[in-house]
Amino acid sequence: MFVVNSGFLYLEKINRMSSIFSSNFKNRNKGHFASIVKVALSDNIITEEEQKFIKRLSILLEIDPIEAEEIISNPNKHQINPPASEHKRLERLYDLSKIVLADSIADEAEIKLLKKFTFSLGFNEEKIDSIVEKAINLVQSGADEDEFMLAFK
Repeated sequence: MFVVNSGFLYLEKINRMSSIFSSNFKNRNKGHFASIVKVALSDNIITEEEQKFIKRLSILLEIDPIEAEEIISNPNKHQINPPASEHKRLERLYDLSKIVLADSIADEAEIKLLKKFTFSLGFNEEKIDSIVEKAINLVQSGADEDEFMLAFK
């Protein structure tokens, strides 16, 4: 009986840890989403292209539509976690590039938006054009996240 209780406690501990990690993951995603919304709102309007992009991002980040609308209406309410490391910035750039190319087409408006987001991630302003061009070429060629990261090292 002691073993059963011990096993039960162990499983309960794993479940608690799992919910902590999934909660942190969801909060990070919400923070990432809120930061993108803030960038989109930097000129006080969300264009149709930005709105489409934000909708795709909310789906990719598994943010409930009601929560997404709440974040869009008040992005300052959510903790923003800017990426502190180059690795994290590249992860986000990869995700954003994949979203831009989700329909296999990156039009001028989407590229302009990707440049805006790339700058907000903390990349060097003078290199934004070449970084975005490289990111799009890598994603279009089918590079996975690891290949993408290595190409920028």
